[in-house]
Amino acid sequence: MYTLGIDVGSSSVKVSLLNLEDGSCAASAFYPSEEMPITAVKTGWAEQEPEQWWNNMTLALKEVLARAAVPKEQIKAIGISYQMHGLVALDKAGQVLRPSIIWCDSRAVEIGDKAFEELGAEYCLSNCLNSPGNFTASKLKWVKDNEPDKFARIHKIMLPGDYIAYKLSGEMQTTVSGLTEGIMWDFKKDSLAGELFDYYGFAKELIPEIVDTFSVQAQVSAPMAEELGLPAGIPVSYRAGDQPNNAFSLNVLEPGEVAATAGTSGVVYGVNDTLARDEQSRVNTFAHVNHTPAQKRLGVLLCINGTGILNSWLRKNVAANLDYVQMNELAMKAPVGSEGLLVYPFGNGAERVLGNANPGAAFKGMSFNIHNQSHLLRAAQEGVAHSFRYGVDVMGEMGIKSEVVRAGKANMFLSPLFRQTVANVLNARIELYETDGALGAARGAALGAGIYQSPSEAFERLTCLQTIAPDKDQAAVNASYQLWKDKLQF
Repeated sequence: MYTLGIDVGSSSVKVSLLNLEDGSCAASAFYPSEEMPITAVKTGWAEQEPEQWWNNMTLALKEVLARAAVPKEQIKAIGISYQMHGLVALDKAGQVLRPSIIWCDSRAVEIGDKAFEELGAEYCLSNCLNSPGNFTASKLKWVKDNEPDKFARIHKIMLPGDYIAYKLSGEMQTTVSGLTEGIMWDFKKDSLAGELFDYYGFAKELIPEIVDTFSVQAQVSAPMAEELGLPAGIPVSYRAGDQPNNAFSLNVLEPGEVAATAGTSGVVYGVNDTLARDEQSRVNTFAHVNHTPAQKRLGVLLCINGTGILNSWLRKNVAANLDYVQMNELAMKAPVGSEGLLVYPFGNGAERVLGNANPGAAFKGMSFNIHNQSHLLRAAQEGVAHSFRYGVDVMGEMGIKSEVVRAGKANMFLSPLFRQTVANVLNARIELYETDGALGAARGAALGAGIYQSPSEAFERLTCLQTIAPDKDQAAVNASYQLWKDKLQF
C-alpha cells in the first residue's frame, strides 16, 4: 500500500509516494526546477497565483506516478502540507478572485498592529495567543479596505493547502490548526475568534467547513481522478501548515520536543502543552497537528523569513559559478566569526521576531582589505544561525528548551558548516533525519485514514542519520553571536 504526500511551498511543489510496507519513499518529484515566481507589485508585497501551485503539483504527480509504476489502486490516501498564512479567496463558483497574498507579504502589518492596540493585548494574547500582526486575518482586512469589489464577491477563504484539497475533491474545508495560523481562532472558547471577526467586519460564513487534521476529510472527485490518472474516491485525510507538518514529519508531537528547518525561511518549532504566549508576539503559538481541547498541544514557532533565500541570493549574485556544495566548501575556508564580518538575513519581508520590523538585509563590518568571497559566504550562514539563537532565547522565556533539535537533512542543513554553527550557538544536539514535508504529509495521510493506528507505528522506521554536538569552536561562535546581537538594529 502507498500514500501520497503533497508539499506546497513558495519555491516549488513536491509530491512523494510513501511505501507503507517498509516506510521507504517509492518516488518523489518537485516542480518547477527553478523557483516559482513571487510577484511584488510594491515593496513588501508578495503574491502567487494559486493555479501555479496546482499546475506544478500535477506535473510533479505525473512524474511520481511514472517513476514508481505502482498499481494506482494501491494508493490509499493523500496528505497535504502547505506554506502557512497565505490567503486564497474564492467566489461562489469556486474561482480564485485574486492572487494569493502569501506568508512573506508585509502589507498588513499596520492593520494588525492597530487591531492589537484597539482590541487590546489581553484579548489577543489570552484568547488568540498572538497579535493579529501580519497574519491571514489581517491580510483579508487589507482586501476588504483596498479591494472592496473583490471582497464583496468572496464566498470562502482558504489557506494554500485547503485550496489544493478543494481542487482534488471539490470540498471547501479548513482545520482548526489552519485557522490558528491565520489568528482566527479563540483558544479559550474553542471557536472562531468572534471579537476579531466583528472588529474586522468579517462574516463567519467566510470560513469553510472545519475538519479534523487527521481524518477522512474528503475524497478525490471523479472528474479530477480522470484528469490526474488516479482512482476516484481516494481519501484526503491530512492537511497541515508546513511548519507543524515539518515537526510532525520528525515525530515532534509531545511537550519539550523541538524541530527546525531552513528552507526559503527558517523555523524553530517547539511543542508546549500550555497556552503560553510572548507578550510582544515575536514568536507565535498555533494549534499543533495533534491539538485537541482535551489534550493541548501547541506549536511555538520562531520564523526567520530570510534564510535559504539569502543563500539563493548569494548564489545568483555573488557566487554564480558555484553550486551550493561548492559554496559551502568555500565558506569553510574562512575562520569562525568571518573576521568580524556580520550578515543580517532580514531581507524577505517583515520579521515577526523583530516586532514586525522590516529592516532589510545588512552586511556590517566589511573590510575591502580583509574580506573576500569565502568570508561573505560563511558570514551569511553564521548570520542565519545567529538569528535562530536570537529567537530561541525568546522561546526559552516561554518554557521551550532546545537541548535536542530534530531536522531533516535538507536545504541549509545539508551544509556541515551551518548545522555545526547552529549546534554551537544553540548549545544543542542536532539530530538529522531523512524525511521532508511531502513524506510527512504522506505519513499523516496514512494516520488520518486509519492505515497507521498510532504515531509510533507511523514513525517506527524513521531513524536518525547523524547527530551533531557542540564542538571546540563553541566559544568563538558565541563571541561572534554576541557581536552580531550588539550591532543588530531594527
